[in-house]
Amino acid sequence: MLGKIFGWTSGATLGTLFTIAKRGELVGTDEFGNRYYLSRDASSYDGRRRRWVVYNGYADASKVPPEWHGWLHYTFDEPPTEHPLPRRAWEKDHLPNLTGTPMAWRPQGSLAAEGRRPAATGDYEAWRPE
Repeated sequence: MLGKIFGWTSGATLGTLFTIAKRGELVGTDEFGNRYYLSRDASSYDGRRRRWVVYNGYADASKVPPEWHGWLHYTFDEPPTEHPLPRRAWEKDHLPNLTGTPMAWRPQGSLAAEGRRPAATGDYEAWRPE
């Protein structure tokens, strides 16, 4: 319960959930479990309806797929649930940026990697003072 009150990094807080229930309507969900909302009324700032995302888990913008990113930034008028983007044969699936997380890639020999560093290959000679 305290996580919902004070923890904005792992999903929506109680205040956000209240605002969503009062002013937002669910538009869709992506493959990562992020939920996308559209405000029920137009904004007084620019006359457009506000769009936002509630992340599933840790709040990280790299977890938003390209099609939803375009909708959030008003590049596309219709959400991907109504008008999906055509996929090309060469396009890969979206992967979030894992840098700084426990799932980040760590090269062999890294201090953060598990296991032992491989022994030197013999192409290095240590400097010795005369």
